[in-house]
Amino acid sequence: MNMPGSPSAGVSVQVQGLRKSFNGHEILKGLDFDVARGEIFVIMGPSGSGKTMLLKHIIGLETPDAGQILIEGEPITAPGVRDKYRLAMVFQSSALLNSLTVGENVGLYLTEHRLKPPDEIARIVAEKLELVGLRGTENKMPSELSGGMKKRVAIARALVVEPQLILYDEPTAELDPLSAVTIANEIVRLRDRIGATSLVVTHDRDLAFGVADRLAVLHDGIIICIGKPDEVRQCPNPIVQRFLNADFKPTNQTK
Repeated sequence: MNMPGSPSAGVSVQVQGLRKSFNGHEILKGLDFDVARGEIFVIMGPSGSGKTMLLKHIIGLETPDAGQILIEGEPITAPGVRDKYRLAMVFQSSALLNSLTVGENVGLYLTEHRLKPPDEIARIVAEKLELVGLRGTENKMPSELSGGMKKRVAIARALVVEPQLILYDEPTAELDPLSAVTIANEIVRLRDRIGATSLVVTHDRDLAFGVADRLAVLHDGIIICIGKPDEVRQCPNPIVQRFLNADFKPTNQTK
């Protein structure tokens, strides 16, 4: 297995004909795309387009009705495949435990599974917090952190498993513009430092175009445009153009 930090630390992902329905309503309608090793691939689209459902299939929380997802060419539903590769997810809500300190949150997986002795866990936690610019925050409580800091703690927690694939679910949701820029920078910087493949789902256009090597626009369970950022900007699909150019235009009520 390739170790993180090497040029080939990331893993490839292939999504082939993925379909999923609930109560007769089809959420994912035959998704097809590939993500290269070490790539930052962004799935962009409005709320309700199926972005989070896609992540749930990749992480194994949902099983497709049809189609498959491959990691390094191996179906993730095959026995032992998902355990063979190191996957991590950064949740939209950050999902920190308020009763634990920052350090305890970051090291929780290692502690719960007794994978390392306490002094080694403390070293790893400090290392991962430093990677996201939060050195020395181990003893703080989540309630003492800003929204942007909580997101970075969640990223540090994901890094503890030395991931080959990081899934980000709306990483800039509910953040102010400056915090959102910080998170965007972290996503790119971490990919460059550890070589992991990154798959980001978002409705944040600035984030999508700021971090993506390639991106896809998902609408109503279908990918309607895919390519490099400049290619997507020039996509002739009217739905894509409406999404990319949607801006608030206040009505002038002054008489």
